[in-house]
Amino acid sequence: MADAPTGPLRGLRVVDLSTIVSGGMATSLLADFGADVVKVEHPQGGDALRQWGPFAGQVSLWWKVASRNKRSVTLNLSHPEGQDLFRALVRHVDVVVENFRPGTLERWGLGYEHLETINPRLILLRVSGFGQTGPYRNRPGFGTVAEAMSGLVAITGFPDGPPVVPPFPMADEVAGTMGALAVLMAIYHRDVAGGGRGQVIDVSLYEPLFRMLIPHVTQYDLLGLVAQRVGNYFPDAAPRNLYQTGDGRWVAISATSQRTFERLAAAIGHADLLDDPRFRDNPSRVANREALDSAIGEWMRARTQEEALRVLEEHGAVAGPVYDINQIVRDPHFAARGNIIDVEDGELGRMRMVGVIPHFSRTRGQVVHAGPPVGAHTAAVYQGWLGLSDGEMARLREAGVI
Repeated sequence: MADAPTGPLRGLRVVDLSTIVSGGMATSLLADFGADVVKVEHPQGGDALRQWGPFAGQVSLWWKVASRNKRSVTLNLSHPEGQDLFRALVRHVDVVVENFRPGTLERWGLGYEHLETINPRLILLRVSGFGQTGPYRNRPGFGTVAEAMSGLVAITGFPDGPPVVPPFPMADEVAGTMGALAVLMAIYHRDVAGGGRGQVIDVSLYEPLFRMLIPHVTQYDLLGLVAQRVGNYFPDAAPRNLYQTGDGRWVAISATSQRTFERLAAAIGHADLLDDPRFRDNPSRVANREALDSAIGEWMRARTQEEALRVLEEHGAVAGPVYDINQIVRDPHFAARGNIIDVEDGELGRMRMVGVIPHFSRTRGQVVHAGPPVGAHTAAVYQGWLGLSDGEMARLREAGVI
């Protein structure tokens, strides 16, 4: 396409059948770095993500940012002709991404055992609540349930409060990120060591979060430890907390190695802490974290956030302010790193959004456009890839296929 992004994945073709966030996160990352991602939406209403607010006019801002760089086509996969059209698309692509309940593609006659006969190089990323196997495979699953069952929610919050779920779709975002990584590994295997054969990637919503909690199983197995909610502490190293300053703001501090603790002690004028047996090493500091936090908190309350951060930085202590988005968009470091960019959109005009991450020295990604209107590229894809005529397109629209 004429406005295709540049990047290390230029030339990679992806069809995204997924809805809402998890699969879309994977394809968003691929699209940021040049993959030609074709987002398949139902002809009636499009992706459910378009119904997530907030809205600018009638347009979902979630959609605009999560579907940037993608092309949108409409296709009714429950219609037999829609299934035939999808099979035709499969001949032209490297990757298909879906997040239906396990068995849905098979019910439509679109399981991998069939698709690989059409395109043996095809990589199929399947994201679901609980994976394609196991006793829970047929359960419906959204990120909130995955976060709860992964072990994450049980350890999030304060000891005297209830478990807390993240205020954003964390499980979906993490699963999508792991899914994108898995796609790249499968491409490497296919093109370098796998004899040109694709494969199926099975990513559940709960497992990537479970993988992040990697010490917990071993701690429980060998020591009988069950991780508990500890607020802003890190149970295995100290100090690590948020401290309120005299002007009511907050500073994050992490001094979980010996050298960083020494710098922190010097910054707050308490080099004597280094001689106190309660704080001489990390295990001692963990055992006496309340007393240590009291000393740090007293120093912090006597200063404004700006004053505290200046002193901490002068001493090389690891510290930073607690930001909200109003502060982030004004921070010069975020600006210098290109973390916030301007994008011109045909529906909403100029808007700011998160820039491309990570940063490449040679093959940089870019944001070419925000999420498109429903079916904006239907003709370009079906006629450009499949050679459909205007008459065939009109008939398929009339039949409710596209």
